[in-house]
Amino acid sequence: MDFGMPTLIENESLEENIALCKELGLKFIELNMNLPEYQIEKLENISFFKALAEEADIYFTIHLDENLNIADFNKGVAKAYMQTVKRTIQVAKELNVPIINMHMNHGVHFTLPDRKVQLFEQYFDEYKKAFDEFMRMCEMEIGDNNIKICIENTDGFRSYEQSVIQMLLQNDVFALTWDIGHSNSADNVDEPFIMSNESRLSHFHIHDSCGGKEHMTLGTGEIDLEQRLGVAKKYNCRCVIETKTIAALKQSVLWLNERKYEK
Repeated sequence: MDFGMPTLIENESLEENIALCKELGLKFIELNMNLPEYQIEKLENISFFKALAEEADIYFTIHLDENLNIADFNKGVAKAYMQTVKRTIQVAKELNVPIINMHMNHGVHFTLPDRKVQLFEQYFDEYKKAFDEFMRMCEMEIGDNNIKICIENTDGFRSYEQSVIQMLLQNDVFALTWDIGHSNSADNVDEPFIMSNESRLSHFHIHDSCGGKEHMTLGTGEIDLEQRLGVAKKYNCRCVIETKTIAALKQSVLWLNERKYEK
């Protein structure tokens, strides 16, 4: 297993993140495209990122914008997101990025007197068609490169999301990210689905969780971390130590070191 870190908001530059990564003996940094400094136009400065990675002997993974919605009913919006993913794949190929992480966008819901109606579920055929096009685009752009687009659990996959994820996982360019903190906060509602597809796990986000609180230092919450890390090891997954502060990251690395996890 390779252990890495997220791009931390406390660090003001990529260089500071890299320095911390090296200090802690981690292998990679997950560049977060929610941040202005990692928008696609910035990531396309390939020589800058490549030089820093090579000098530090680390590599990058990429976390797509959490707002990503390739199934948006506004075709212009959906096209922009599709184009962003396409350009991100090109960056990944040039920077030897092995993992592109993504969330599923639940979409808009209408609240009726007796229930909530998810529009992606109501208009499932359109939703599924958009993901079919997305799958084909990703497959064509990735080609024979060793890149996986990993779908991360958040607050519980909806049934319509599970359906299209199952379709995507039939294609080798797609895999799963198990965020064990999100999973715990959602009462592990996604665990049966994830474990039914456990051989498709390629990536983990690891942080502790308790009582709905997430991104806690490893060992300070209620998650059976040894069991979860055992699954990650079984499938040779990369693990982002997804705490949000430098202090919590350092303490989490110490927790791993004390248990002799090889980074």
